[in-house]
Amino acid sequence: MKLNLTQKIILSHLLKKDRFLPSPLQPIKIKVDQTLTQDATGTMVYLQYESIVKERKDKKIKVSLAVSYVDHNTLQPSFENSDDHRYLQTVAEKYGIIFSAAGNGICHQLHLENFAKPKQVLLGSDSHTPTSSAVGMLAIGVGGLEVACALAGEPFSLRMPYVFNIILKNKLKKYVSAKDIILYLLKKFTVRGGINKIFEYTGDAIKTLSVYDRATITNMGTELGLTSSIFPSDEITRQFFKFQNRIKDFVYFYADDGCRYDDKYEIDLSEISPMVACPHSPDNVVSVEELEGLEVSQVCIGSCTNSSLKDMIFFAKMLENKKVNPNVSVVVYPGSRQVILVLEQLGLLKNFYNSGVRVMEPVCGACIGQGQAPQSGGISVRTFNRNFEGRSGTKDAKVYLTSVEVATACAIFGKFVHPEKLGEYPKIKLPKKNKFKPNFIYPPKDSKNIKIFFGPNIKPLPEFSRLEKNLSLYVIKKLPDNISTDDILPAGTKILSLRSNISAISEYMFFNKYPELTSEIKTLKKENRNFILIAGENYGQGSSREHAAIVQRYNNIRIVLAKSFSRIHKNNLINFGVIPLEFIDEKDYEILSEKEEIIIEDIISQLQARQQIVIIKIKNNNILKTKFSLTDEEIKILLFGGKLNFVKSML
Repeated sequence: MKLNLTQKIILSHLLKKDRFLPSPLQPIKIKVDQTLTQDATGTMVYLQYESIVKERKDKKIKVSLAVSYVDHNTLQPSFENSDDHRYLQTVAEKYGIIFSAAGNGICHQLHLENFAKPKQVLLGSDSHTPTSSAVGMLAIGVGGLEVACALAGEPFSLRMPYVFNIILKNKLKKYVSAKDIILYLLKKFTVRGGINKIFEYTGDAIKTLSVYDRATITNMGTELGLTSSIFPSDEITRQFFKFQNRIKDFVYFYADDGCRYDDKYEIDLSEISPMVACPHSPDNVVSVEELEGLEVSQVCIGSCTNSSLKDMIFFAKMLENKKVNPNVSVVVYPGSRQVILVLEQLGLLKNFYNSGVRVMEPVCGACIGQGQAPQSGGISVRTFNRNFEGRSGTKDAKVYLTSVEVATACAIFGKFVHPEKLGEYPKIKLPKKNKFKPNFIYPPKDSKNIKIFFGPNIKPLPEFSRLEKNLSLYVIKKLPDNISTDDILPAGTKILSLRSNISAISEYMFFNKYPELTSEIKTLKKENRNFILIAGENYGQGSSREHAAIVQRYNNIRIVLAKSFSRIHKNNLINFGVIPLEFIDEKDYEILSEKEEIIIEDIISQLQARQQIVIIKIKNNNILKTKFSLTDEEIKILLFGGKLNFVKSML
């Protein structure tokens, strides 16, 4: 049987060995090799893990490698973040997890540099985990509870994705980069075009793309809604592993000649031009020429998408003997301390200082609203992966997503121009050897005397009851298409600090988008009311933050009825006992109104029936038929009131 990369990895990791390849959308379970967490999601992951293994004698993790990164909540305006970081470090020491402290770098950049391996499966509690698929790994972003279960030895359940072959031909022109490739694909497929799919890249042109280029593409493939993206492990990969002093982890890994794909799409790289994603969606893409002359007030370069050594060397070289525009605030976030050290070795770090650029710590920072909020009504050009409204911390700011090349031109000229105006494209040459060793904290061999630290803001997990037979639901809100997890539960310094306290953070549900909703829910909750949300297409796009699902359940939202769901958020809703229903006829969306009552009788029997239909009673006793797409296991999880209850019952 001739197999593509995705099929090879999935077949080798299937829990139930079978001679036959799973069909697309068939429920499967696969073994997990590695996990990663970051601090904004990590505290909840490890609280869940401790709950799962509470009765076990051996509480050590059951994957070959797990890393806990601190890169999100690195601002410490009060005690909460510091307490969370101490909790994460002591948990890591207790259970056998590698710990990466604040300042080491951004989790995806660090994992790519130090731990990613071809042919393995990585689960991460961050939606941009597929970054590591740049080296032939199957890396998937999931909710935190999925990671907790994997750490406890549970397989990962998913539907077999469709595998699309993206064939890359010819070469990119000067000042056109990998960021432009993924922006081109976002324009073509949109933010919901990749749901239940994996993009597998082939073609002669991949030989022209460094691992850093490939990582930009696999990272931002998340914005397409993809389960993952993947490149082969080839000679380019071998050079990267050699530079990282990890040649022992390298293997060649290719798709078989003549293997089959569910679909294919060919791109001539020579026809791509510099592109820009306009506010407020990563798929609102135009060419840079269409924005020529538009003045900008801020430029941010970095994030897990474009903070690599290659990106930073380009930016630093282009700033030599130049000043940034005096009307533009320019900040740079290198991806890791290794990147900073190499820039220093090459004599390039001084270019940042001399030019007027602010050099920030290697963290997520502005990408998640942790500082660098643009001025009121400002135009911010960022090399990040998301530009949802308000995510930057300034609600009326307009955020544009670009390559480092375009952002550099904006920083120097103070407006959108074609990056060719920067002059001759610089030669980017890496040192022959990388002597930097990251400061990871490895767990001790004997951890019996390790005491886990709990700060006063780290609260026990809320317990959720099993599903009731009959539901009376109040339509608390009717929502448009493409509601993101940033809309449901915003990021930012104030709210991120509450990630370990569900009761406190639940008061910020829809806080930025619909601030009046929180007080309304609070009042009605006192009457023991249950709620339903009505939503449009692609509900829950964006971040993997499971808190966005937990707070919905905590606030008595029992069902979300939508035209469609993003993959990760749908799974998170199920994991916390919120039932995801879909319209059979999307026109029925117009029938339902806010503040009306909906009745669902014997919801348990309706879920267990084979019809995949749930009948609901709306006003004047009219009937509305809705549908669901759930596996048998997902239905059991919903009946138990969530995956934590389900897994503990199995154990």
